Amino acid sequence: MPQHKSALKRIRTSSRRRARNRMYKSRMKNLIKQLHQATDRAEAEGLYKKVTALLDRIATKGVIHPNAAANRKSKLAKLVNEL
Repeated sequence: MPQHKSALKRIRTSSRRRARNRMYKSRMKNLIKQLHQATDRAEAEGLYKKVTALLDRIATKGVIHPNAAANRKSKLAKLVNEL
């Protein structure tokens, strides 16, 4: 049990942040899976726009590192261009 008020607040805020980060990461993973399963190029391009927007958003929020987002976007762009 925390002994200080600041420790209690730290527990509350970290649990909220952890839940929010998990939500963003699972949304990212699901969109990437959908993009990998796409067979039509037009559908893949539409999904690619959504994925890149989400990756940029969560990179600015600090959920993932900006370079990690850039690497994922690059790999997904290659995948879309191969279709």
